[in-house]
Amino acid sequence: MINFLRFFLSKLFVKQLLWALLLIMLFVGLSFYGLNKLTQHGENIQVPDLEALDVETIASVLDQHELRFEVLDSTKFNPSYPAFAVIEQFPLAGSDVKKGRKIYLTINPSGYRKLSVPDVIQITKRNAETRLTAVGFELGEITYRNNIGKDMVLEIRYQGKSIEPGTILPKTSKIDLVLGNGKR
Repeated sequence: MINFLRFFLSKLFVKQLLWALLLIMLFVGLSFYGLNKLTQHGENIQVPDLEALDVETIASVLDQHELRFEVLDSTKFNPSYPAFAVIEQFPLAGSDVKKGRKIYLTINPSGYRKLSVPDVIQITKRNAETRLTAVGFELGEITYRNNIGKDMVLEIRYQGKSIEPGTILPKTSKIDLVLGNGKR
């Protein structure tokens, strides 16, 4: 036990302990310095506002800021924006990011997607309305015609013209219904 204590107090042990502490401090210092350089600590770029810009303009703006972009989704049509313009971005405009960061964009498509008109002939107005709105159409004008089936759909119309079930129309189109009034 005494030899063990003498070893802890010897010059050799103290010298090796100091070398070990010096190497640990050097390793920690170089690690912090390297991480600061590698992660570009404190070197931020503000994300520009890309909303409503078209794709060509976006590419040049992001090149100037040394940023990249990726289109995430382009199925959400927004009629208040021009076709192929940015409707959403992440990170948001004004956020601080590193050089070379990827900006994720949602681009407005050229129009509503096209949908098939469901078969609502010979069903009630209530069921027809539910089916049409569930698909994405809007209910337009409702007119009545003499027919024994009260509130039974006799005909579907789009822009004043009779159409057949299965006709392809843009989403949110207004579909007019011709219903029976319950009279012969």
